Amino acid sequence: MTQVKDIQPKEVWSVFNEMLQIPRPSKHEEKIEEWAVNFGKSLGFETLKDETGNVIIKKPATPGMENRKGVILQGHLDIVPQKNSDKNHNFETDPIEAFVDGDWVTANGTTLGADNGIGVAAAMAVLASKILKHGPVEALLTATEETGMDGANGLKAGVLDGDILINLDSEDEGELYVGCAGGEDATITFSYSEEKTPEGFVGMNLNIIGLKGGHSGIDIPLGRGNSNKIFFRILYAAQNLGVKLAHINGGSLRNAIPRETFAVVAVDKKKVAEFKALVDKITADVKNELSATEPELKITVEETDLPEVVIDTTTQTNLTAAVIACPNGVIRMSNSMEGMVETSTNLAIVKSNAEAKTIVCASLMRSSVDSARAELATRIKAVFELAGAEVIFSGAYPGWKPNMDSPILKTMQGIYNKKFGKIPEIKAIHAGLECGILGGTYPHWDMISFGPTIRFPHSPDEKVNIETVQKFWDFLVTTLENIPEK
Repeated sequence: MTQVKDIQPKEVWSVFNEMLQIPRPSKHEEKIEEWAVNFGKSLGFETLKDETGNVIIKKPATPGMENRKGVILQGHLDIVPQKNSDKNHNFETDPIEAFVDGDWVTANGTTLGADNGIGVAAAMAVLASKILKHGPVEALLTATEETGMDGANGLKAGVLDGDILINLDSEDEGELYVGCAGGEDATITFSYSEEKTPEGFVGMNLNIIGLKGGHSGIDIPLGRGNSNKIFFRILYAAQNLGVKLAHINGGSLRNAIPRETFAVVAVDKKKVAEFKALVDKITADVKNELSATEPELKITVEETDLPEVVIDTTTQTNLTAAVIACPNGVIRMSNSMEGMVETSTNLAIVKSNAEAKTIVCASLMRSSVDSARAELATRIKAVFELAGAEVIFSGAYPGWKPNMDSPILKTMQGIYNKKFGKIPEIKAIHAGLECGILGGTYPHWDMISFGPTIRFPHSPDEKVNIETVQKFWDFLVTTLENIPEK
């Protein structure tokens, strides 16, 4: 069986294989940051780690290329830690189990980390190469991108010297990205009181599993199921049976479509059969509605220990109605770029905390139009405030406005056409690239983003296409050889 480290181009895949061995979930990036610092220092290059955790490595121009504009190769070090419920894996200690599956590299039941590991590996391969021709190159490896773009927000002005930023975090080979959506988090908190579980009830586990999930920006137009929405659809229908909610754990990350929701409910013994029939009916309806996108959906009901207490009826009613009414998915398509989502939101998390007696919901809103994002925030706020919840917005970051007159865009269009015989598509992405934030700190930068083909990031189905990594690398190398003069 082919090993990941032996795939061509080996200079990229061997570095990526090193990264697979180093745990790097968001907020736990100390080991990968140490690896990156040691990588730069081992090559004898100026290397620094700033207070946010960003690692910056500076490589001088190769002889004869000193008059070229400086290029910053940018990617992020962290990954989204998602795994299947039956997979025993600790993202803070365990390596990623990657393997070759036909034309793709994927992982065994977890996210792969090709987002953005392949981009980082390519930047490191440029640094390590003794044969490539290029002007001054800097690698900017940012921290904690996936959970708040902390590294991009914390980058100080005046640290980097280059004029051109090449972001290596896009996920469709043959496309050049010149814009992205901005985003903002909504955190919704319900406070509840406990009620004693009525006599004559039984405890039931109601679990929703088997959904694909995925990136809440890139995959949002695919029409995938949201496990939180499905759960509360059932609970809403079951209210006339007197079903009581005791505990819920739905979704885990703001930027991932929720794949699984686990809950404990209390059901009147006399109505268990009716409740199960209702669940079967809704399961059949949802499976029919999502037959093309969610063939592995499973909704299970199993008897469990009876909870001593349940969430008070008023809060359960309000929570259920609010989740049902909360906007979710694609809100509007773009008027300016055909086929692109303009505005979306993802009801990512609904989780109860028995100790604090709270239920916290989390939604990530994205839009390439700031006013549209603000209007969506107003709608979400109105829905949940009517239900008696507290709504707090945080982590807003700007979009990246396309510059169709970008010099690096025109250069790379010409290179791609000459090298591969076609004009690359010019796009904006419905995801939060760091370019919008970084461009605010370094407004003179000419920016572009590209990458190999990655599918289903932020989910255990994540995979990267092998052939496109070779094309991505060849395109990057040729671009660096042809960077304009200062």
